[in-house]
Amino acid sequence: MKAINFVLQSTSDTSIIVQEDLLPKFYNYLHYHKEYQITLILKGEGNVIVGNYNQLFKAGDIYFIGPNQPHIFNSKCNGDLEEVHAVHLFFDLQKLTHLLNLPEMNGVKRIIENSSKGLQVPSKQSFLISEYILNIKNINGLDRLINLIKIFQCCEKNIGEFKSLSTGFIKHNIPETENFRLNEVHQYTLEHYAEDISLEKVASIACITLHSFCKFYKKHTQKTYYNFLNEVRINEACKKIINSDFVHLYDIAYATGFNSVITFNRVFKKITRMSPKDYLRLYRFKHESYSLPNVG
Repeated sequence: MKAINFVLQSTSDTSIIVQEDLLPKFYNYLHYHKEYQITLILKGEGNVIVGNYNQLFKAGDIYFIGPNQPHIFNSKCNGDLEEVHAVHLFFDLQKLTHLLNLPEMNGVKRIIENSSKGLQVPSKQSFLISEYILNIKNINGLDRLINLIKIFQCCEKNIGEFKSLSTGFIKHNIPETENFRLNEVHQYTLEHYAEDISLEKVASIACITLHSFCKFYKKHTQKTYYNFLNEVRINEACKKIINSDFVHLYDIAYATGFNSVITFNRVFKKITRMSPKDYLRLYRFKHESYSLPNVG
């Protein structure tokens, strides 16, 4: 499925467009736009795709999505009239170029550049940032812009704990040697996820013992290595479904490193909360004609 270029209606009296969704479901087309996006989920759950990354979302989550980054929020609908509630901020970085080039804005500029492929705000920072987002919804003029700057100032202090939506990694500030080990393991995994990867293999890549590797990986990522490997494999499986890169669904299972269809189905449903067949059914629609006014 190709992403749709969505054009937001801009206004001349503000640099920040605020949109509030109180809807049965989110805009259900993979899309992108030139504006940077910040989304606060107030109600609803489902799965979010940003670029090639796929994960669950829930109330309280905050996402930063870069310009021209394909994304979609798939709601888990139960038939209620107002199943989802979210506040979105959109702003065109080109309009803020002169402001961001001020020396006092170097920290804010670095955060925006580092989040160009998407970030998720960690839960312990989400309360404060959600307050700024809700303030922006209720104010105008310079106060709105000041609150946006405060959001990025808050992010600058805690950027090491934000989750990248391009890789799923949490960018902890760790010693250079350990960071090198993690990068080597992650790079190997992204290149060889379709193969039978053993813990002994990735431990050898990290140049530490098997026991030390398991503790090392859990410490710096808050998950086991096999959790990460399965996320990578399911992420790739979702890409193949979206791009129609398969003949049969079981082809995807073996192409992404699973040794059985049963295991593939179980892991797929655990991560995306839907079966591969349901996921396929969700994306098999004709997008030649669409007319939804709100976009997330």
